[in-house]
Amino acid sequence: METKENNLINIHQFLPHRNPMLMADYILELTKEKVVTSFTILEDNIFVHNNEFVEAGLIENLAQTCSSILGQSFFENPEADTKVIGFITNIKKIEVFSLPKVGDTIISKASLISMYENICNIYCETFNKDELLIRAEINLFIQEVKS
Repeated sequence: METKENNLINIHQFLPHRNPMLMADYILELTKEKVVTSFTILEDNIFVHNNEFVEAGLIENLAQTCSSILGQSFFENPEADTKVIGFITNIKKIEVFSLPKVGDTIISKASLISMYENICNIYCETFNKDELLIRAEINLFIQEVKS
């Protein structure tokens, strides 16, 4: 998937994560049912070990990608100072096929299976070029943190 500068969505509008835990650089596509993100693996990433982005990093990348679907309802007003917290409540199925290396840009795709209030079930996959790295079915819960 080609990254087009004019179509990028600021990931900070849809996720509460910040460095060093932010594992998505750009939202390439976002609807109420689907999201596509990109992430370039840098050498100083906390999930890099022996020049590879380890399984925990891939899972966190998928969770953050999936969170964008559910999180967008909390961030509809870009001027709002909304604070949310999200949790993986269940990983129903996960398969890891390969690990990306430092310098690789991975593309993660997630599709909503079902949603009830602030809980959703999402199918997701991550690719390095055409190679499938990981696929999973994840349940997420997001709630607004009241000040």
